[in-house]
Amino acid sequence: MTVKEGELLWSPSNKEIEGAAITDYKKWLRMNKNITLKTYEDLWKWSVDNMEEFWETIWDYYQVKSYTPYESVLKKEIMPGANWFSGSTLNYAEHILRNVKKDKTAIFYTSENQPLSELSWTELLDKTASIAAYLKSIGVKKGDRVVAYMPNIPETIIAFLATVSIGAIWSSCAPEFGVGSTLGRFKQIEPKVLFTVDGYRYNGKPFNRIETVSKLVENLPSVEKVVVVPYLNQDPDMSGIEQRTFWKEIIGLPAKLTFERVPFDHPLWILYSSGTTGLPKPIVHGHGGILLSLLSVNLQSNITSNDRFFWYTTTGWVMWNSVVGAMVTGASVVLYDGSPSYPDHGVLFRLAEKTKMTIFGTSPSHILNCMKVGIKPGETYDLSNLNTFAYTGAPLSPEGFKWVYDYVKKRVRIAPISGGTDIAAGIVAGNSLSPIHAGEIPSRCLGVSVYSYDDNGKPVTGEIGEMVITKPFPSMPLYFWNDPDDKRYKESYFDYFPGVWRHGDLLKITERGSAVIYGRSDATINRMGVRSGSSEIYNAVESVPEVLDSLVVDLSGYLHQAYMPLFVVLSGEVDLTDKLKKKINMKIKEEVSPRHIPDDIFAIKEVPRTLTGKKMEIPVRKILLGISVEKAASVDAMSNPDSINYFVRFAQSDKLRSNNS
Repeated sequence: MTVKEGELLWSPSNKEIEGAAITDYKKWLRMNKNITLKTYEDLWKWSVDNMEEFWETIWDYYQVKSYTPYESVLKKEIMPGANWFSGSTLNYAEHILRNVKKDKTAIFYTSENQPLSELSWTELLDKTASIAAYLKSIGVKKGDRVVAYMPNIPETIIAFLATVSIGAIWSSCAPEFGVGSTLGRFKQIEPKVLFTVDGYRYNGKPFNRIETVSKLVENLPSVEKVVVVPYLNQDPDMSGIEQRTFWKEIIGLPAKLTFERVPFDHPLWILYSSGTTGLPKPIVHGHGGILLSLLSVNLQSNITSNDRFFWYTTTGWVMWNSVVGAMVTGASVVLYDGSPSYPDHGVLFRLAEKTKMTIFGTSPSHILNCMKVGIKPGETYDLSNLNTFAYTGAPLSPEGFKWVYDYVKKRVRIAPISGGTDIAAGIVAGNSLSPIHAGEIPSRCLGVSVYSYDDNGKPVTGEIGEMVITKPFPSMPLYFWNDPDDKRYKESYFDYFPGVWRHGDLLKITERGSAVIYGRSDATINRMGVRSGSSEIYNAVESVPEVLDSLVVDLSGYLHQAYMPLFVVLSGEVDLTDKLKKKINMKIKEEVSPRHIPDDIFAIKEVPRTLTGKKMEIPVRKILLGISVEKAASVDAMSNPDSINYFVRFAQSDKLRSNNS
């Protein structure tokens, strides 16, 4: 049975609403601030209309620890350059490690290398103290950069907390990143210390990275020490790296952990844009802004100290930072390093059963793959502890929502969230009070003044427009590293609508306040004046049983003649016949519009995707416009780099040339 966008699929019970963290927060508001708010929409509106008061209540409700009092919540309501909680001094790591409870598990972890194991909060504290003491002993001080070429394992979290505890600045890349992609990030920030593994396993195969690490060190003259975590092999030969130290040599150092008191806007970490063109943007976030925003996200997402929180991610994706951020509530986190489909598509659901996971986070591409292979996790595994099934990274079709309720769990809250690397927090997300409608994100995030703007900069409801934020937000970037006068920063977010943050996504806000994301706005499909996001076409095309995956590229406005080809990955031995083309076109005509029928359809082996699973629409479009691969795409940051070769050849084909004349 098909499901339509907006169809009601689930509503929270009275018991679930009463037990939600956000309900407790509303009671706190009533008792402490004499503020009574009935619905979630009322709460959101109050949070953006009374922005300073809202963020101050988050500070008070979660008892943020500052060594000095703040002078004001917000000095001036401007973007960029908003100055939050000036005068306060704190430390992000301290707000995680203040949750230490003896004998309680802080981290559950497993990988294709290692069986399921646990790390207690006490062990986490002790190991962090050892690494922090080591960093101090080699001269790392406040403001120095410490980087990691590490997978999603406990050692990475320990190294992060140790770095942050002393006021140094953290940055990380996943070890599947190539030399070029990693240097494109780390070289910009001149790190003093590199944490690394010798290699890793993925999809049952070993990947030795010793040669890669050697090249990184050779090209990063600022690196004084390299800390090696043996991971692929217990005794790796790292003799080619003179400044090496092994993890086991420093992890047992007895030490007492202290926390460097830093200003609210002291740099915490440096994240990076996707890096599909040019050098990735090194985005700097602050201790206080990230702390407050993640506390708000945890409230929104109903993450508490009782939870066991999981998100399938790598250390090169902002969701790793969110996993660590869940720990500020005292929640335990579950780490997995490996393929989500090895040895089969049930691997993450088995992990959910074994760890008694309460919150399961993944991506739409993983959900799609589970749907395609026909697994039924709810029938196979004990998911009785699971109360939330979350996703991010791309839009999810209404059929994807329905699959979760049919085959994962009927009484589970689907919790989509969309935010991104830029703010390391949510913009639109689920919440514990609102029902779930197919294909929709239930609400705008608390404290985030997000709207959909038309081309004239006016807010619209029920229409697709640009996702914008009209008021400052604590975890907006402090600045980009090495960006004089904030030139790149302003160009990235504030050139389109002066004084308003333009996020780069297409968004529709419904009459009930929910949101629908339609993909990146620079991958907009605009056919003869009818504007839509590519996800609408994907939802239609990928509902055709013979189609496994698809990519649409709109070249309208760039070529002399409008041209929109569709590329499809077909299942099994299926051929792209005229009959199948007509079937696909009819589906698009019925579910999107006749104007969105592609000019041509081509069969391909794979859709190019980033390491985090996103379809590379924009790089492919640039390649088809004649831009070189080197300038259009970061091949090292792709999960399937060979897939791009098809489009390089296609760009030179007679078919494309005939439409570019």
